[in-house]
Amino acid sequence: MKKLKTAKTAGFCFGVEKAVNKVYEEIEKADGKVYTYGPIIHNEEVVNDLNQKGVAVIKESDRLEDLEKGTLIIRSHGIGKDVQDKLENAGMTLIDATCPYVKKIHNIVQRECEKGNKVVIIGNPTHPEVEGIRGWGNKETVAVNSAEDFEKLGIERSRAVSIVAQTTYNFNNFYKIIDKIKDLGYDITCFNTICNATQERQSEAEEIASEVDAMIVIGGKNSSKTAKLVDICKKTCKNTMFIQTLKDLDSKKLLSVRSVGITAGASTPKHIIEEVQDNVRSQF
Repeated sequence: MKKLKTAKTAGFCFGVEKAVNKVYEEIEKADGKVYTYGPIIHNEEVVNDLNQKGVAVIKESDRLEDLEKGTLIIRSHGIGKDVQDKLENAGMTLIDATCPYVKKIHNIVQRECEKGNKVVIIGNPTHPEVEGIRGWGNKETVAVNSAEDFEKLGIERSRAVSIVAQTTYNFNNFYKIIDKIKDLGYDITCFNTICNATQERQSEAEEIASEVDAMIVIGGKNSSKTAKLVDICKKTCKNTMFIQTLKDLDSKKLLSVRSVGITAGASTPKHIIEEVQDNVRSQF
């Protein structure tokens, strides 16, 4: 008898669900064009569906003054203060769908900079969320992805340093970096701003992956949350498959296994998870 185990934490997190629902609500009631500043979430299926319903994605390079006036929704990853100020003056109806947990980091960064502290973000420097967080700091606010990157900054040991994390950062890796920074002799104030849902999702994925012969991780190819889940699962289950939708699943890889686990990134809609789950179950 083959076994299938699907993670309870798979699928939309609170912040993503809030943002996506807000866009669909505005489609129904908005008087005029609906825009999102950047993709509302990192999932092509959702973004394409919204596009088919008339929602346009505004890029940083777009000239706002050339666009038809309407409703502009800030993406779940958030934006920097300078960008927000620009959008507020664009003549659009502005709706902020930034994840509340990301907003909390914006407030911390702004406050710590006002104190005169050096603010360092642990995360992917090029990720939209991290770029937005930096935008609530000052010219000295930086993002690093390792203790080695931190050391290269050459910060004076006497300088007060405040550290925050990208909400989707790997929990264990974050504290490994913090410990290494402390070993370098820095006096730091550490804010664990990794989302609780992220920690729970990563822990459950690791547990399931250690118990099965094959692991399926579902999510958008541009989703950092999903990429981290893939890395975590591969450490304990070499036969880990990363797919966006059911059509990406190579069912032949499941023929010889006795157990399969399924998890999904926080930007993966429920119906996509259920399609994969039903397909795998039918093979058992």
